[in-house]
Amino acid sequence: MTTNGGISPQDAKYALETRDMHVYYGSFRAVKHINLNVERQKITALIGPSGCGKSTVLRSFNRMNELVPSARVEGKVFFHGKNLYDSNVDPVEVRRRIGMVFQKPNPFPKSIYDNIAFGPRINGWQGTKADMDNLVEQSLRASVLWDEVKDKLKESGLSLSGGQQQRLCIARALAIEPEVILMDEPCSALDPISTLKIEELMFELRRQYTIVIVTHNMQQASRASDNTAFFLMDNDRAGTLVEYGPTEQLFTNPQDKRTEDYISGRFG
Repeated sequence: MTTNGGISPQDAKYALETRDMHVYYGSFRAVKHINLNVERQKITALIGPSGCGKSTVLRSFNRMNELVPSARVEGKVFFHGKNLYDSNVDPVEVRRRIGMVFQKPNPFPKSIYDNIAFGPRINGWQGTKADMDNLVEQSLRASVLWDEVKDKLKESGLSLSGGQQQRLCIARALAIEPEVILMDEPCSALDPISTLKIEELMFELRRQYTIVIVTHNMQQASRASDNTAFFLMDNDRAGTLVEYGPTEQLFTNPQDKRTEDYISGRFG
């Protein structure tokens, strides 16, 4: 990042790093002492029971928690070796470089084309109409949606099925050329076939992007992620990171008995 709040690429081992991060909502500490390294061009899953802080941690990666008036973050979150919470960092730029896909598909009440074009336009798009046409097509191709919608780009994004709407939202996120994509339970409202398409899409996107996904679905975490972080609430009702490592290791040979109990369904 630069001193004017922009972000410039630097060599760093990880896409994102948290250092002793705490997130508060008013006086309530939602998560505490989070130390997590997110590897580049990998899929990292955040798992754990409801209320353990997974989504709070996810939203801390692009400063979305700040949209809650009472929220504040202590500690550090590094992106390209720069703390995202430094006073000279522009949160709008952070959210452009670290995109977000939400639990429920939320297309804008606009055409499919304008859903994709919206982000670049509000970020000061300078290209021609032909350039925008190409960007829309490439974003829809990247989200494996182009062949299904190429003949109805002027139709409302709300006319699509749930699974298509979620892929449209992913395409919308890709159009502003992020480096990291955050996904907050992106398949929870989808049927199994649509869920599989999203998982297959994640594998394709991993070639170019870093992905962090919150999921309650243990099968999805084991199928679709490279690394998994397991969270629990402690006695203070604050979310804590119990265990983090390669997904296969965490699911087959967890180091903490609480992880084993959760994955095997004995609690949570």
